[in-house]
Amino acid sequence: MTVPPGWPADVRPPGSPDWERSAVAWLLDLCPPDYRGYPVLVRRPVALAWVAVRHVEAAHEGARRALAGVRTALSDAVEPQALAALVEALETEVARLLGTSRAVGLVEEALRGRRHVPRL
Repeated sequence: MTVPPGWPADVRPPGSPDWERSAVAWLLDLCPPDYRGYPVLVRRPVALAWVAVRHVEAAHEGARRALAGVRTALSDAVEPQALAALVEALETEVARLLGTSRAVGLVEEALRGRRHVPRL
């Protein structure tokens, strides 16, 4: 079973045993802990994936906005070395969330029944 580039390592390939269970566990790890308390999210993987896509998109947008404004907002309150480290951390987080956004989208598509066809 092949998976598309960007498929999360912690999620088994679609069609393999327990793949949906691994997808649900991974998706729940992306969301706020309180989401585990909503039976509809735990029992309906497509619904969980849909919500997780939006949660990751919001986190990505928040990190991008923080990166865009951090120098202006904190240059007078944080020493230059700490500000540089914060900028680096935010850049890393923006990149990580971009990859996570792709991965969660792929999982949502697979849960909806779309299968990856490898290109030659």
